[in-house]
Amino acid sequence: MNTTLIVVIAAVVLVPLILAILFKVLWKVPAADEALIVTGFGVKGKAVGDRIFKIVTGGGAFVVPVMQKAQYLGMSADKALLEVEGVDSQKIPVGVRGVAIFKVGDDERSITNAGTRFLEAQQGQMHDLVREVFHGHLRSIIGSMSVEDLIANRNELAQATRDASSDEMQKLGLVIDSLQIQEVIDPTGYIRALGEPRAAEVQMRARIAAAAADREATEREQEAEALKAAARRDSEIKRAAYQAEIDKQAAMSAQAGPLADAEARKQVVVQETAVAELEAEREEKRLDTQVRKPADAAAYEKQVQAEAERVARISIAEAQAREVELAAAAKAKQIEQIGASEARITSQRGIAEGEATKAKGEAEGASIRAKGLAEAEAIAKRAEALEKEADAVIGQQLAEQLPEIVRAAAESFKHVDNLTVLNGAQGISEIIAQVIGQAGPALDMAQTALSRRNGAQAKEEPAKPSA
Repeated sequence: MNTTLIVVIAAVVLVPLILAILFKVLWKVPAADEALIVTGFGVKGKAVGDRIFKIVTGGGAFVVPVMQKAQYLGMSADKALLEVEGVDSQKIPVGVRGVAIFKVGDDERSITNAGTRFLEAQQGQMHDLVREVFHGHLRSIIGSMSVEDLIANRNELAQATRDASSDEMQKLGLVIDSLQIQEVIDPTGYIRALGEPRAAEVQMRARIAAAAADREATEREQEAEALKAAARRDSEIKRAAYQAEIDKQAAMSAQAGPLADAEARKQVVVQETAVAELEAEREEKRLDTQVRKPADAAAYEKQVQAEAERVARISIAEAQAREVELAAAAKAKQIEQIGASEARITSQRGIAEGEATKAKGEAEGASIRAKGLAEAEAIAKRAEALEKEADAVIGQQLAEQLPEIVRAAAESFKHVDNLTVLNGAQGISEIIAQVIGQAGPALDMAQTALSRRNGAQAKEEPAKPSA
């Protein structure tokens, strides 16, 4: 192989290789989340002060070694943890904990601002600056709001913080992808105290809801048990009905023979009954024709005759009654005339008898009055005599009543059948003496009674004529 050929082959092979290596060395391509910033001689791009930047994103650029410098600015998102403590508008200590997601802006201005501030910065400086910016604005916004507003309006707090920090972040070449308020810190327990009533109410509602749910579950369980019981009942009823039907069919099958015999006997009895009814109907018609109708005719004839006789008797009785009535009227008129005559006679006779009776009464009255006066005078004289000769009169009355007194004293010997006297005449004398001795007190009592009666008689008798 000659030298020329070797040179040609080497050139063909090495030159592209050298060119590729050279291109690889000079051509700078940033990653997808990076921006290539080229500075140095001959760079054409955005001027910041007296410096000119060439910013390349999503592509590549040649960088002349020694004369130019290529730097990569990271554009990936990062986060900064925020934790700020302060006081709210009511001077209540409160804190806020959150997180901010930020990155370098995609536009050249943001990349330029970020490049001029963070390309040479130490690791973590960007986080510190972002935290400081957000901490300052959060502390200021917390001081203008109440704790209740911070709790209820976290989104408004985040938006206000983003709006307040937008100018600073733009100057830093950063944009905020997200700002979230994760927690409101309660160092004094104020928020917890605010939430306790609500927590208690929520717990109460939770317990009520649990109780209601438990009650509803119990009701549903009971309803389910009732449905199950009803289903079991229906099933048992159907089973019993089926069993009854089976038993009925079995019984019917078992009784089919006797029933057939009974049915046959029934048909025989029905036919026999029909024959008997026909015979009875025939006998009834015969009796109706031969007996009842002639009897009815005879009875009707007798009824007609009796009615005619009754009408005749009534006519006769009415004629006789009329005759008697006329005779009675004549008799009554006659009696009336006789009565009137007798009444006049009786009246005249009564008047005469009355006058006679009146005269007789007057005569008798005069006689009685004269007699009474004479008796009164005699009684008065008698009373006067009694007063003067009372003892004599009483003795006279006792003498008149002595037999009756002795008879009453001897009444005790009335029922004596036999009296035996042992001492003869002396015994008789003693018995008589005893009887007379018993009559002595009776004589005294009678004398006293006569004295009282005569005195009372003497006082009453003068009063009789005046009565």
